[in-house]
Amino acid sequence: MRFERLEAPYWSPQANVASLMLQVLVALVPAAIAHIWFFGPGFIFNLLVAGIFAVAGEAFMLWVRHRPLEVALSDYSALVTAALLAFALPSLTPWWVTATGALFAVVVAKHLYGGLGFNIFNPAMAGYVVILVTFPMYLNLWVAPRMGDIDYQHLTILQTLVFTLTGNLPDTLGFDAVTRATPLDVMKTGLNNMATVTEIRANPVMGDFGGRGWEWIGNFLAVGGFWLLIKKIIRWQIPVGVGVGLLGPALIMYLLDPGTSPGPGFHLFAGATILCAFFIATDPVSAATSPKGRLIYGIGIGFLIWCIRRWGSYADGVAFAVLIMNMAVPVIDYLTRPRIVGHDDGAKAND
Repeated sequence: MRFERLEAPYWSPQANVASLMLQVLVALVPAAIAHIWFFGPGFIFNLLVAGIFAVAGEAFMLWVRHRPLEVALSDYSALVTAALLAFALPSLTPWWVTATGALFAVVVAKHLYGGLGFNIFNPAMAGYVVILVTFPMYLNLWVAPRMGDIDYQHLTILQTLVFTLTGNLPDTLGFDAVTRATPLDVMKTGLNNMATVTEIRANPVMGDFGGRGWEWIGNFLAVGGFWLLIKKIIRWQIPVGVGVGLLGPALIMYLLDPGTSPGPGFHLFAGATILCAFFIATDPVSAATSPKGRLIYGIGIGFLIWCIRRWGSYADGVAFAVLIMNMAVPVIDYLTRPRIVGHDDGAKAND
C-alpha cells in the first residue's frame, strides 16, 4: 500500500506580510477621508508623492541588493510607511520635502539595516525626523480645519497642487491667510506666555478635548485601531501602554495644577497620540516582542511623549519618543524574555 507523502511545512500560513500590511492600510482609510475633509486635498498629494518615492526607493534598493523587484509592489510595507508619513505632514507640503522623508525612511532606515524584518528604527518616524531637521519651516504649514468659526482662506485643489509642485502660494495670498498653529502649538505657546489652560482653550482651533477636526481624525484612527485589535493584527499591550504612559502623568498633573497642565483628554486628541498608539508604535519589527516587553515599550513611549510636550522644544514628541524606545528594544526584550518551560535560568545544572 502506498501512502501520499507531503513535504513540510504541512500547514499553510494563515497570514503573510502583504495581507497584514493591506489590512493596516484599510484601517487607515476612514481617518484619511476625515483628514481630507477637514484639512483639504493636500493629504492626497502627500500620500501620492510619499508612495511613489517609497516604492521607488524600495525597488532601487532591492535591485542593488539583487533581490526580486516584485517584492516592492507585493508586500505593501513601503506603502504603509508612506501612509504614516503622509499623516504626519501638513496638508501644504512641497513634493521634495515629502520625497526626502520617504526616501530616507525606506533607503536608510529600512534597507541599510537589512530590509524588512531587520530595521531597528521605525522607518516612517525616522523619515519624519529628517524632515523636521532639514525642512522645519514646512512642518508649520497646517491649514485650519474646515469647521467652526475659524477665519481662514480655503485653497482649491488646483492651488494646493500648485503649492505641492512649486512651493508657491497664489500672489494674492500669504501663509498667514491660509495656515494656523496646531492645538499643541497653541497650547505650548500660550503656556510659555504665562496664559492659563482655560484662556488658551478659548482659541477657535480648540475643540471639546483636543483640536477641531483633529478629534474626529483621532476617533476614526481609534476605530481602525480597534479593528486591528479584533483581527489580532496588533496586540493590546502597546496601545494600552502608550495610553498609561501619557495619560497617567497628564491626569496627575492636571489634578495638581489644572491651570498650567492640560488634561488627559487634550493629550489624547491633540497631535498624533492615537496614530502612534495603534499604527506607529505597534510596528512589529522595531517594537518589543514579548507581552511584558510590549507593555513596557508602550509605557516608555507614552511617558516620553508627555515629557517632550511638557518640557521639550517641540509641541509634539511622538517621533522622538518612538525612536528613543526603538533603541531600548534589545534591552527590553532581553529582560522580559519568557522563561522556557523546563529550564531554570541562572541555575546550574546538577550532575
